[in-house]
Amino acid sequence: MTDSTIEAKQISYDETIPGGAYWSRIIRRGDTLRIIAPEGSSGVALLCYNADNTIERYNAADTAKIQFNAFLKKGMVLYSDMGRVLFSIVEDICGYHDTLGGCSNLTTNAKYGEGDYKNSRDNFLLALTKRNLGKRDITPNLNLFTRIAVEPDGNLVWAGKTAQPGDFIDLRAEMNVLVVLSNCPHPLDPAYNPKPIRAIVWNSPASTTDDLCRTANPEAQRGFQNTDAAFA
Repeated sequence: MTDSTIEAKQISYDETIPGGAYWSRIIRRGDTLRIIAPEGSSGVALLCYNADNTIERYNAADTAKIQFNAFLKKGMVLYSDMGRVLFSIVEDICGYHDTLGGCSNLTTNAKYGEGDYKNSRDNFLLALTKRNLGKRDITPNLNLFTRIAVEPDGNLVWAGKTAQPGDFIDLRAEMNVLVVLSNCPHPLDPAYNPKPIRAIVWNSPASTTDDLCRTANPEAQRGFQNTDAAFA
């Protein structure tokens, strides 16, 4: 997909998520979740699970290791801890998506001073509780719309590279995926000013034999073979 326009008849769900809020939904295999930053964004934390068996979930370490990159972009995928593909990144205008930084919490928010500053760890717990999951199901997450830097000594630092107004990412579900979003800033963000985002679920075209995500490398091909076998 290169055209950013989605026809109204393709859309099954469209919701605005305020700054500091959380959101969860099951995205059916073959549908695409578009996450848009209408006013820009300095981070959206994401967790995802196999909706049919939530023991299987996003694995940040494997996602980075298998693709030799801790910063995701178009043509890459989100791997589960069972070597299967949860989401494919079929379009990406932003280009800044971090697998390393983790999620904000009460401690990381302390730098903002006194105030009601929402954090992603608490948001994740609230969202997961409604899905019969809990604290033990909060794993290392993906941070959308933010790029950080890794110093030679391994320290992670704020790079100031964030989504600009109108940036979006399209995540095509390769299985039935339970996705949880927390619209809170990245834990390294020096400012707390979360902007609203939109989550659109739409009936996207079926993948083809030359699909960029499916053909990126032999590891991706094996991941899709493992995934497709579960739905054969």
